[in-house]
Amino acid sequence: MASLPIFLCTFLICSVSFHGISAVKYVVTVERDPKEPKDSGIEKFNTVIGVPFTIQIMGQINTFIWSTILKQNTPTERKPVDTIQVFIKHFSGEEAITSGYRINVSADFIGTYNGPMTLKRGFTSILYHEMTHVFQWDGEKKAPRSLVEGIGDYTVLKANYSEPGFSKPGSGDKWDAGYDTTARFLEYCDGLVPGFVAKLNNMMRKTYDVLFFKNITGKPVEQLWKDYKAKYPGVK
Repeated sequence: MASLPIFLCTFLICSVSFHGISAVKYVVTVERDPKEPKDSGIEKFNTVIGVPFTIQIMGQINTFIWSTILKQNTPTERKPVDTIQVFIKHFSGEEAITSGYRINVSADFIGTYNGPMTLKRGFTSILYHEMTHVFQWDGEKKAPRSLVEGIGDYTVLKANYSEPGFSKPGSGDKWDAGYDTTARFLEYCDGLVPGFVAKLNNMMRKTYDVLFFKNITGKPVEQLWKDYKAKYPGVK
């Protein structure tokens, strides 16, 4: 079957400097089929979100992750990232997928949003999560995916971009359920030890061990989870 012609609209808009020390370039590529219906996710992206807005919030999110979540104030503390690429393209099954420094955002998922403000907020929430994966350490792939995804959702939570249905404090059956459940647990740990997530991330630069939780808080993760659940009796 012959492939349809694809129009690639690539923008290398700006290089944003953080603290005047390090710069990251943001590239946004929109993959559009000329036969795209006007109500498709690609058209919604172009008319409601757009490349300039995406570039702007990528810079803001970058700064937020470095300064607030990971607390990395110098280049030597950070993962070396020169360029982050965002691709808006058709695929199903996931809202977005990040591999290395490339973030693929599903145009199919964008198409499910109704209303411009809801769409912009949802898109921004996705980028907070996915850009965390670009900058966080993962123990050179040794950290469990549930924890890596939990840190991504922790960033969303602290940025006040959690979507309706996000887990409430105390919810969940296990700390490493991932995503919003793990994010809420990390929020609890950060309440015990300010900067907990940043400390944990720094320890995961080269490897991972569940004992990192005890090294930071003085308690093993199992006890932390029991204490967390006890703080919110009756929450499932």
